Amino acid sequence: MLRTYTDAVCLVTGGASGIGEALGRELARRGARVVLADRNVDEATRVAAEIEASGGKAEGVALDVRDADAVEAVIAKVFADHGRMDYLFNNAGIGVGGRFEDHTLDDWRYIIDVNVLGVVYGCHFAYPRMIEQGFGHIVNTASMAGQCPTPGLAAYGTTKHAVVGLTRSLRVEAAEHGVRASAFCPGVINTRILREGGEYGRVRGAAVVLDASEKDIERAMDVDEFATKALDDVARNREIIVLPFPWKIVRWIDRLSEGAMARLQRTFYRRMRAEIESRTAKTSADADS
Repeated sequence: MLRTYTDAVCLVTGGASGIGEALGRELARRGARVVLADRNVDEATRVAAEIEASGGKAEGVALDVRDADAVEAVIAKVFADHGRMDYLFNNAGIGVGGRFEDHTLDDWRYIIDVNVLGVVYGCHFAYPRMIEQGFGHIVNTASMAGQCPTPGLAAYGTTKHAVVGLTRSLRVEAAEHGVRASAFCPGVINTRILREGGEYGRVRGAAVVLDASEKDIERAMDVDEFATKALDDVARNREIIVLPFPWKIVRWIDRLSEGAMARLQRTFYRRMRAEIESRTAKTSADADS
């Protein structure tokens, strides 16, 4: 049977930092064995070592979720080593910000490979094994960008809508096999991608979209608090997990009135575009001087 969470076996992709790291630490604190998979294996190993030093059970492994064969190998090894997998957290992801017209086709391929196909590969190789064992819970990290329009983040929003759609469809099919599926749809969470967006993705045009202000960071939800509350909701088998609470209101507004949400987003986009133009003009003036 599915374990919640004592002695559960959990695979977390993107486990070296941000939400993935916080999930790994909280899962281990609750008694789970955690496998942290990340293309930055040194950081994943460091986090795992810290978890072990504090009395938890964890290991770090190398994984680039764009590589289907590598995803299959890691999942197969977890089952071979531990005889089960209770939870798969398809958490690895990147961002591409900027106006739609500034996106390149390479940007689209890059973000789809990580944010969509990376999740597909995890589900594709873990789900049949979970059916065979008769239990399991697949948790895919989407975003509020997968719940409402996100001008300035069109590519990112596209991938997160795809993750939500995949999760909701899989959840219906999986129920008859005793397997669960949920999606995280966080709002603004205080992680390194918020503070150092360029390192965790790409920004086209002036670096505005992922350039968080001090006020943005102060208002963001603490990542450890997110992990604690999100795992509580996973244990309750919630389908779509939206945190922090104010973003539930945003989701309700979008579901109740598409027109109201569109007006809010148009206002946001006009302000963002004005900021881009202002920065571009300043950069040109500085270069001329």
